[in-house]
Amino acid sequence: MNEFVEPLGMRVLIRKDESRNQTRGGIVLPDQAEIPTITGRVVEVSLQVERDADFPIEKYDKVLFHPRNSIPVDFEQNNLLYVVPIEDVVAVFRRHDAGTPQRRGKADPDTE
Repeated sequence: MNEFVEPLGMRVLIRKDESRNQTRGGIVLPDQAEIPTITGRVVEVSLQVERDADFPIEKYDKVLFHPRNSIPVDFEQNNLLYVVPIEDVVAVFRRHDAGTPQRRGKADPDTE
């Protein structure tokens, strides 16, 4: 039997990206550096969030989240899973392909 974590309420399960000790610009960060937001991938979405059109977040989306209210899940050895309240997800990374609307669920104003 396989175990999995299903977030409840207005929460998502996120696998935090590996910590970086250096910025893209080459600045080396000390181990104690506190970064107020973290990136990660959505692993699971609660049914409540999935049904709420105000939160266009899907499984596998890359997101930026604030870890303040996140709950670490002791499910994997490297402990990278967090249950995150939806209000602490501050951004979703999107790619804009020509010919597709920029926002899901919204009508394209150029075609109306």
